[in-house]
Amino acid sequence: MRIFRRVAELGSFTKAADDLDITAATVSKHIAFLERDIDTRLINRTTRRMSLTDAGRGFLKRIQALLDELDDAELEARGVQAEPRGTIRVNVPMTFGVTHIADAIDSFLNRYPEIDVELQLSDRMIDLVEHGVDIAIRVRAALSDSSLMARPLRKSRNIVCASPQYLERAPEIRTPVDLARHNCLMFTLHDRPKVWELGGEEVVVNGNLRVDSSLAIRQSVLRGMGIALLPRFLVQPDIENGSLVPLLQGFPPKDYTVYALFPPGRKQPMKVRMLLDHLDQHLGDRPYWE
Repeated sequence: MRIFRRVAELGSFTKAADDLDITAATVSKHIAFLERDIDTRLINRTTRRMSLTDAGRGFLKRIQALLDELDDAELEARGVQAEPRGTIRVNVPMTFGVTHIADAIDSFLNRYPEIDVELQLSDRMIDLVEHGVDIAIRVRAALSDSSLMARPLRKSRNIVCASPQYLERAPEIRTPVDLARHNCLMFTLHDRPKVWELGGEEVVVNGNLRVDSSLAIRQSVLRGMGIALLPRFLVQPDIENGSLVPLLQGFPPKDYTVYALFPPGRKQPMKVRMLLDHLDQHLGDRPYWE
């Protein structure tokens, strides 16, 4: 079951073999044994690719929860002094992951050396069950997938900002409609990159740079390329040291929530709950960007 789980989560017999430190032949043999024992094909495989059957997808969902429960049972049986162990897969948006999660993961691993963390930094939405993700962090105004289990962590907000160099040579900005005369840098992974909601109203912006990374947009704004709507958790230090200037503060964007999401229908293993508590402590009672 553990071997099948890793094959399904990694999408490859070879990757699963490397991850488990066994040979690909051993992986293939155990999958064949499993399918024979339950008399059901779990994986469709050709010379070029593999995919789960419908039965395989259902089986994966059930055994992920089962194996997590077994890990918790083993840890409990070994006593409260036993070190938690195993792998935790965490999926986090690139910007929030780089600026706030990566260092928290480092301190967590220093505290619990028997745990491995697979940190996935991506702004793309993924299926948590299919990819074997234990915790996903999302920064959203609202959650679109109501089937996921969610725990709100902190509030956040975007902010319109630009560098002093850009503002020196640019037309004055007093209201959101003034943005039409400016070069606005757009984050392409927003639902509507050209529409900024400020003060409860929508304004259409235009610009010559569209990027799928808030980190890259921040660098361009710091270089004076234009105006951007960026997460406050990313640019608050730049605002405090004067590298960026906040704009249109009388027209605030709507709040966002930093959520921790979990696969549906699964109790979080002890090691996952411990990581979540660690992240909560790391963010502090009132994060600086609030």
